[in-house]
Amino acid sequence: MSYVTAKQNEQLRISALHAFYGESHILHGIELVVKRGELVTLLGRNGAGRSTTLKAIMNMVGRRTGSIMINGEETMDRAPHNIARLGVGYCPEHRGIFSSLSVQENLMLPPVVRSGGMSLEEIYTMFPNLYERRFSQGTKLSGGEQQMLALARILRTGANMLLLDEITEGLAPVIVEKLGEVLVALKKQGLTIILVEQNFHFAAPLADRHYVVEHGRIVEEVSANELQAKQSVLDGYLGV
Repeated sequence: MSYVTAKQNEQLRISALHAFYGESHILHGIELVVKRGELVTLLGRNGAGRSTTLKAIMNMVGRRTGSIMINGEETMDRAPHNIARLGVGYCPEHRGIFSSLSVQENLMLPPVVRSGGMSLEEIYTMFPNLYERRFSQGTKLSGGEQQMLALARILRTGANMLLLDEITEGLAPVIVEKLGEVLVALKKQGLTIILVEQNFHFAAPLADRHYVVEHGRIVEEVSANELQAKQSVLDGYLGV
């Protein structure tokens, strides 16, 4: 593969990324690359800087320095809504469901930022639970249904790179299994996925590569075919 082709195949390149909340220095030189169509995880303990990395990509931190290239374009000076228009969809840990709106109203709320987003019919086919609850208010949904809705809402916008923060946290095993199936289906459709995940057993079979974050730095990169050989190393970083 030529250098030019390799660069074209990159959807995200982060270099020397530092991020701050007020006087707190959270990220200390993050370096990572994500290729188109990859599913990559950010692993690490709570407070390591994984969620802040996703927020920094979206320019949702107090201050950031370094370089974040999306589709070959520098985005450090771009506002969050302009970053979204590059095809980036962010699903925060708190999900952000509007409790006073119905499922369908929540789905229709975000603007379409790019062509190629899923139709309501396609979304309801992927998430039949949401179709059954489409007229229910956000407050009436279970935690699993809220997570499905938060993910589905991004897919309608046309985003082709998904930033997913702890989507399995606190959910029943049957819902976690369903979310895993959805991620596999989205990856087969060519979407790029960056997954912050505490549940390594959920993430391990899904991901092409894993980045381990510790104290705001990438300390290890492990590909899927290296998992078995490096399991003890990962267990040490993750406190397993």
